[in-house]
Formats: sequence, C-alpha cells, structure tokens
Amino acid sequence: VHFVESGGGLVQPGGSLTLSCVTSGFTFSANGMRWYRQAPGKGRELLARISSGGSLTNYVASVRGRFTISRENANNTVYLEMNDLKPEDTAVYYCMKGWSVEEFDSWGQGTQVTVSS
Repeated sequence: VHFVESGGGLVQPGGSLTLSCVTSGFTFSANGMRWYRQAPGKGRELLARISSGGSLTNYVASVRGRFTISRENANNTVYLEMNDLKPEDTAVYYCMKGWSVEEFDSWGQGTQVTVSS
C-alpha cells in the first residue's frame, strides 16, 4: 500500500489549497479514505473521511464548512479542498485508507501546509 500526498505549500490566512493523495497497492474504489494532519509537537488528528463511493463524508468540527473531501475512483486519488485557511491549520497532511478509524497502513510522506502572513 502506497500513498503520495501533494499540493501543500505556503498560503496566507484566508487562502485556499487543494491537496491530492494518489494511492496504489489496494482496490481504491472498495475503500473509504481519510485525511489527517499533524501539527508540530502534536499528535496526528483525523480531519475528514469519505466512503468508497463518495456518497458519505464527515468532518471534525474544526474544519467542517471550510474543508471538503472528495475522490476520483478512476484515478485512485482522494482530495482535500481547504478554504479560509487559518494559522492553526499549519501541519503536515496525510491520507489513509479505510472508513473505519481503526484501519491503518503505512503512512505516506505527507505534504506540508503552512498558513502565515
């Protein structure tokens, strides 16, 4: 199982970014997917998840209404659109397979998001 996250960068407060996670090594279309982040000195935090077909999503309260998770099963890719970014969104962002929060595999390298003026 392999995850390659990309799309991070430096953005000003209020800005937007869209992260991508290209996956391989498993049947993407049969699995839910999740996005996490890890801020400096903190544990990894679940942000959002999406069902295998994309019809179900849910979000942690801190990002609900600002972030949108989506997927393209044809391209084995999950996305995280992030709007109205805040300095507290600064972190390394990771994706993971599975709808259940108990399902884990090896993490990818993540993509750094820095929100700063």
